[in-house]
Amino acid sequence: MSETLERVSQEIENLRNDMVETLVELIKIPAISPNYGYEGEYDKAQKLLEIIKDWPFDKVEVYNAPDERAKNGVRPNILAYYYGENGEESPRLWILTHLDVVPPGDLSKWTVTEPFKPVVKDGKVYGRGSEDNGQSLVASLYAVRAMMNLGIRPKRTIVLAFVSDEETGSKYGIEWLMKEHPELFKENDLVLVPDGGNEDGTFIEVAEKSILWFRVKVKGKQVHASMPDKGLNAHRVALDYAYHLDKLLHEKYSEKDELFDPPESTFEPTMVNGPADSPNIAPGEHEIVFDCRILPKYSLDEILSDAEKLAEEVKAKYRKEIDGEVLPEIKVEVIQRLDAPEPTDPNSEIVKLLQTALKELRRKEAKVGGIGGGTFAAYFRKLGIPAVVWATLDEMAHQPNEYAKIDNMVEDAKVMAALALL
Repeated sequence: MSETLERVSQEIENLRNDMVETLVELIKIPAISPNYGYEGEYDKAQKLLEIIKDWPFDKVEVYNAPDERAKNGVRPNILAYYYGENGEESPRLWILTHLDVVPPGDLSKWTVTEPFKPVVKDGKVYGRGSEDNGQSLVASLYAVRAMMNLGIRPKRTIVLAFVSDEETGSKYGIEWLMKEHPELFKENDLVLVPDGGNEDGTFIEVAEKSILWFRVKVKGKQVHASMPDKGLNAHRVALDYAYHLDKLLHEKYSEKDELFDPPESTFEPTMVNGPADSPNIAPGEHEIVFDCRILPKYSLDEILSDAEKLAEEVKAKYRKEIDGEVLPEIKVEVIQRLDAPEPTDPNSEIVKLLQTALKELRRKEAKVGGIGGGTFAAYFRKLGIPAVVWATLDEMAHQPNEYAKIDNMVEDAKVMAALALL
């Protein structure tokens, strides 16, 4: 290990308590999307800006994506630059983390602490957003802080990006930045997205599956359950449709690719909604949502076409005219779609740098692979910019009693610093 990297690593160790304190302060602020009825990331972004206001970043920029549902009508995205040894001419390393977190879920399952009242216990920081994505956000901050404290300029300019809306599609985050400010991004940038990984930090994600979320809305005719012939039970139609769609998708799109884990496409029915509030009502409406993670070889257009074709077949099967209206109606609505881009080359500079850093700091060999998606990395890959997803995680994201392991946060900060220094 180089003397410079040793010094920076030791300084990161010295900052351990500051890192924990910063993570605790950020967890206290529930930065949850307006999609879930909350205010968004504004308060958390302001807290972060307050924390770094006296840090010697060369440039800090705030890009506010307009969203009238959010606090002050904006979803903030922060970019903080620490220039490399050749100033603005230095090659650039992006480290992207997200400000938003998911809702806490069933509060009764939070047994260690309340979601937004963080607790430090047994080498862990508990609270919603601690691991996803607070651990890596703080690690990236203090990788840079250590260099600042020592007066060291890295080989590469570090661009720390703290963005909004990762948990609900990135429409107001990285996607918005790329659309509205394409000048920010360069082909020769290197990108680390520390928002996925494994327990020992040996997995480097270079590929993601396509993502397709769609809602199926079935309309029938509500009726008393004792007289089903007078209406059309939307539940029955929806169950029939969902069963056959699930079967069709799994059978038709069944091939495997061992680059990914799991190696096959997945098609999971997740959310269900039906307005019947009594056991003796046959409902006239039913909704079901599918979350599909699809191998890049398959076409999302073809999958949607299959869903529409099956809808027509099921409609014909149950066709009934009631009060001049032809029922059922079956509508397939896309909620989110991300067609998988070309994977990052396993021999690209960012992959090799990360493998070298892990070998230097941890004496471990890292393997490359693909996941079900989706992360910020896909947006960079679409632009032809090599991006990897990596972190050391206990995989507590979205769970009750979510925690970040303090050792993981500190050790990942050292790897992030190494990417800029090597």
